[in-house]
Amino acid sequence: MQIFRGFHHPGIAPACALTIGNFDGVHRGHQAMLALLNNEAQHRGVPSCVLTFEPHPRDYFAAVARKPELAPARIATLRDKLTELSRCGVDQCVVLPFDARLSSQTPEAFIGNVLVRGLRAKYVLVGDDFRFGAKRAGDYALLDASGPANGFDVARMNSYEVHGLRVSSSEVRDALARGDMGGVAALLGRPYSISGHVVHGRKLGRQLGFKTLNLRFSHWKPAASGIFAVEVHGLAGKPLPGVANLGIRPSVDPADVNGGRVLLETYCLDWPANLGPEGGYGKIIRVELLHKLHDELKYDGLDALQAGIARDIVDARAYFAATRRQTTRDRI
Repeated sequence: MQIFRGFHHPGIAPACALTIGNFDGVHRGHQAMLALLNNEAQHRGVPSCVLTFEPHPRDYFAAVARKPELAPARIATLRDKLTELSRCGVDQCVVLPFDARLSSQTPEAFIGNVLVRGLRAKYVLVGDDFRFGAKRAGDYALLDASGPANGFDVARMNSYEVHGLRVSSSEVRDALARGDMGGVAALLGRPYSISGHVVHGRKLGRQLGFKTLNLRFSHWKPAASGIFAVEVHGLAGKPLPGVANLGIRPSVDPADVNGGRVLLETYCLDWPANLGPEGGYGKIIRVELLHKLHDELKYDGLDALQAGIARDIVDARAYFAATRRQTTRDRI
């Protein structure tokens, strides 16, 4: 998949079949829409294209209003969103900066500047609740009416449901907030995961006897937080079971080397000896969050923190042992 920041690039396709949205999480509803988009693109002989925005429009308006509580919790980092879009077979993705200039465009200006002259769309697929332009004044009816004069067809996809439940990013966020990782996996069609480069931290875990792999979550408000039983992919030839903390680490000094940013800190239950103690740094790994053990806790001192981590490791081992027993019973 080709990725472009904005659409003023020589390598961008001269025409495309387009869909527009934030695609946070790339859940099963998104996947169904992308499958339809790819099919229509093949029929027209043009690449499929996703237009998405960074920051999320609601992030932008929350910042303008100085009301951070209005910003949505983020399911996925931009890296993980782009990875999933690529897995869905999308040919190109255009990440458009959402700023004052874009947010103030009328719906008609957005159609002309972005869809026609910017992306040269021949087909535009949107969801049933799609709105666009300043004050969200544009809707499907306006887009559909504008298509013939501007050389593109327009289609709308209805909501996607699983067991009677409408699949949406809001539903995924709610399930993550509840710690219902099974429900999240059903909505996504895969286990929830976070990926990135392993970065250096304060190395406090190492001092306590628990070396961790640290990933930065590049948004201040993750949809999930707490302590999880996890599997780590990308370090060995097989997934490595572990226990991870996703959050701001309330028991650690906020002025530490990571500056109070959100981290995913993962302790592998069985560290591969061939990697050596420094073998994880710089590698790109993917951590699947399989089961929530509990919310983040603030411990009174390092001794209490060390004991808490030890309990979490015991609970994570118990989870994986129970999972293996259940898998064995299912095979019999």
